[in-house]
Amino acid sequence: MRVIDQDEVRQRLTYELCIPLVRQAMIAFSRGETRQHLRSILPLSEGRVFGIMPGALGPEGLFGAKLISVFAGNFAKGVPSHQGVVVLFDGETGAPVCIAHAGEITAIRTAAASAAATDVLARPGARRLAILGYGEQGWRHVQAIRVVRAISEVRVWGRSPDRAEAFAGRVRDTGLDARAAASAQETVAEADIICTVSAAPEPILLSDWVADGTHINAVGSSRAGPAEIDNALVARARFFADHREGVLAQGAEFLRARAAGLVGDDHVLGEIGEVMAGTLPGRRSASDVTIYKSLGSIVQDLAAARHIVAKLGSD
Repeated sequence: MRVIDQDEVRQRLTYELCIPLVRQAMIAFSRGETRQHLRSILPLSEGRVFGIMPGALGPEGLFGAKLISVFAGNFAKGVPSHQGVVVLFDGETGAPVCIAHAGEITAIRTAAASAAATDVLARPGARRLAILGYGEQGWRHVQAIRVVRAISEVRVWGRSPDRAEAFAGRVRDTGLDARAAASAQETVAEADIICTVSAAPEPILLSDWVADGTHINAVGSSRAGPAEIDNALVARARFFADHREGVLAQGAEFLRARAAGLVGDDHVLGEIGEVMAGTLPGRRSASDVTIYKSLGSIVQDLAAARHIVAKLGSD
């Protein structure tokens, strides 16, 4: 059984490789070729949770689970918020194949999934990217989204102006035009693509601020409770899930809009894997507002771990 550390994950799972991996994983999932259960979340204390995510890459394929802790306060300590392991088992013998660094896999595949969704939902000429949240996923999303769109401008906002400016400076060092905005409204005013990657407990993105034609990746909230976008924006948009059953049960933004009587279950049009496969219409016009709601799917983690193990075996 291999133990795959953070450095090995980072070296072997680039965004250019992970984006198509995630795309194929989500297509297979929406076709019923792979399986996953809803995540089980155990609250520990304020801002700290433990999650268990089991899944299988086919009836006789590799299977496994992710054991992950999410500690929101880690960012202030300079420590990643997501810590844990992905355990992969052989589909023929049931033997464990590897234990891999879940924090790094999660960081890469989450942003890669948003990029894959952006590729099929954002307008082809989208170039202005807004990031709400300056943590690890903010940085990862800038790197992943620029793989699928020719990003020319990045605007970022967070509650600490100093940290937002430091984030913008880091992005500028990669050659992109980037600046920290004074407010979330200013950040998204002219955006083509918006990524909400915060730990906000209440909405920080309002429908009135979002222009027609914008694509939104709603990523920061991965459970029922905290919500990053308001009810009006949910109701206004063409709304797609990574996992429809999961969003109906645990997608905070959708659940709030449904509780307010603004939408029903049919407002979740389907899964992003269906859009990627061409069996479900995504964007229908240049003026559509589209939302990809990301809760995170274990089949993405398992596909990433399988790829890394295969690369190690071929060396």
